[in-house]
Amino acid sequence: MTKILTIRHQAELENSLNELLSDYEARQIFVLCDQNSKTHCLPLIANFPCLKEAQHIIVPAGDEHKNMETLSAVWSSLSRKGGTRKSLLINLGGGMLSDLGGFAAACFKRGIDFINIPTTLLACVDAALGGKTGINFEGLKNELGAFYPAKAVLIYPEFFRSLDRDNLYSGYAEMLKHGLLSSHAHWQQVLSFDPVGASTRESAGLILDSMTVKEKIVKEDPFENGPRKALNLGHTIGHAFESLSHKRNIALLHGHAVALGLVCELYLSNKLAGFPEKELKACVNRVKQTYSAYPLQKSDYSELIGFMQHDKKNRDRHIRFCLLKDIGQTLPDATATPEQIEESLDYYCENLL
Repeated sequence: MTKILTIRHQAELENSLNELLSDYEARQIFVLCDQNSKTHCLPLIANFPCLKEAQHIIVPAGDEHKNMETLSAVWSSLSRKGGTRKSLLINLGGGMLSDLGGFAAACFKRGIDFINIPTTLLACVDAALGGKTGINFEGLKNELGAFYPAKAVLIYPEFFRSLDRDNLYSGYAEMLKHGLLSSHAHWQQVLSFDPVGASTRESAGLILDSMTVKEKIVKEDPFENGPRKALNLGHTIGHAFESLSHKRNIALLHGHAVALGLVCELYLSNKLAGFPEKELKACVNRVKQTYSAYPLQKSDYSELIGFMQHDKKNRDRHIRFCLLKDIGQTLPDATATPEQIEESLDYYCENLL
């Protein structure tokens, strides 16, 4: 299993890296950054003695660059810089970098070790943990990838100080999801939490709780054959929103799309599985307070459903969802008809637009 380390200060970060990197040759350590994490985060670790000889690979920032071209550039850099099967890749960045870097590590020389140091809240509670790696392909989210877990994930909330509101709230959507998958007490905690302005101590506690929810589910089902499908809550419709936004060149952040997807999928949960109306409305109100609705018309429904039909969870031509009977009570392999999905999109338009 992936080792999760919660780091409170910079000296502890250095000590943790010293221990984790002790088995690797100094020149066989590679740090992958995007332009943002290179500016805001790399300077905080680049002068650690254990990283003095590490080689840097820099890629463009943004989910639009989580593609074959960038992946190929990472492989080319590893090859040119002398990477071997004994190399280690450190992914220092957000969710896009965790996904891309993990996939690069999974394939290079048939698999090298990697460590994730997430620098965004979204990466911390979502992409950095769980072993899912991948890239977008031909307009579809995470269409290519592999299950390949990180050796370790280092959580250092100080990195999140550089994030703007939109990126903090992008991560918060995944925390909402984990609250829904956990317990009524956890759900209420997350509903009342605001990552903007929260103390580092408060954030660290809830982040670790959120990661613990995901870790428990992943440990039970590492390759998503059953219970792990619960982590797709909000994502079938959320990914469709995200794909539509990229096609329109008005890109939604991943977590914002998931938040909108949660509204639609909890509506389906209410109608198809008896999820409590009270909790549906609590989620709708929190999403409405926190996120901007994405413009949508009935004429867009067929295109959204088309994106959903390409979702990796599907089989037998049915669109698959995780639905909830109640907080913490999942139906991880549920289906809905196109007519029911359109009804959920109507609900979204009526309540958020």
